[in-house]
Amino acid sequence: DRPEKRKLSPHAIVPRSNCCVVFSNVRIPIKQVVSYFWTSSTCAKHAIVFKTVAGREICVDPEATWVSHHVDKVDKKTATAAAAASTTSPTAKTQSLTI
Repeated sequence: DRPEKRKLSPHAIVPRSNCCVVFSNVRIPIKQVVSYFWTSSTCAKHAIVFKTVAGREICVDPEATWVSHHVDKVDKKTATAAAAASTTSPTAKTQSLTI
């Protein structure tokens, strides 16, 4: 009985280097994407990695039109959330009352 060999998923990240081996050819729905990051410049493939609501990290081609659209949407969502958090911060309110 030999242990079963595991194949790398087409959208896997190599854990030791955080480099993408291949790009996913599946367009990920924007509602599934919660964040993203760029792979290191030392990687053979320059890639964007989308993190999904399920916690999966999926390598995508930064040159794909849909990818740049998703990046813009995530950036706007993140900026809006940060702005909302800063305007409702209790610290900001108490600082204005301090003499």
